[in-house]
Amino acid sequence: MKVIAFNGSPKSIGNTYQGIKLVMDELEKEGIETEIIHIGNELIRGCTACSQCIKNKDEKCAIKEDNIVNECIQKAKEADGIILGSPTYYSAIAGTMKSFLDRLFYVAGVNGNLFRHKVGASVVAVRRSGGIPTFNQLNNYINYSEMIMPNSNYWNVIHGARPGEVLQDEEGVQIMQVLGQNMAWLLKAVEHSKGNIQGPEKEKKIFTNFIR
Repeated sequence: MKVIAFNGSPKSIGNTYQGIKLVMDELEKEGIETEIIHIGNELIRGCTACSQCIKNKDEKCAIKEDNIVNECIQKAKEADGIILGSPTYYSAIAGTMKSFLDRLFYVAGVNGNLFRHKVGASVVAVRRSGGIPTFNQLNNYINYSEMIMPNSNYWNVIHGARPGEVLQDEEGVQIMQVLGQNMAWLLKAVEHSKGNIQGPEKEKKIFTNFIR
């Protein structure tokens, strides 16, 4: 089994990375392969609403200048679990990460819901306030994609300002460790169920517009 994490911080080894790493360490203890992909320092534009991914259905975004998005679509498709990590900017997801996730999850959705029933979790780093809104925003992607979400003993937010400072947040460290333990257990449960328990059939999405 493998879990990949997308680090949406501009800093490659900042507090978002440290939070993700705490989770990954617990997964590795259970023999699960991990990989952290740094997204926050990339030049990634937002979705242009061109609808080419709907038309082509080739599991690719039509924007080719920042090919890391298409590379990550395939990495996420092959993974058993996905972690979304972001720092907190104005009580929200960092801009580059938001652009990345909009395109990643939309392409996955219109190509047969590629992430359905994968295990997904969110990790947030924050200096003081705004971590919960950011956490909720990340979870929107996971919930909409019919992924399965493990929990911890509090919301998955870890506090610190300077890089590495989050490791002094004892409660935050425990939150990440418990999340990793629960995620490992859930991944194994999902893996064990394959061939033993029939999952629900995929429903064709119904779209209702409120203005006609």
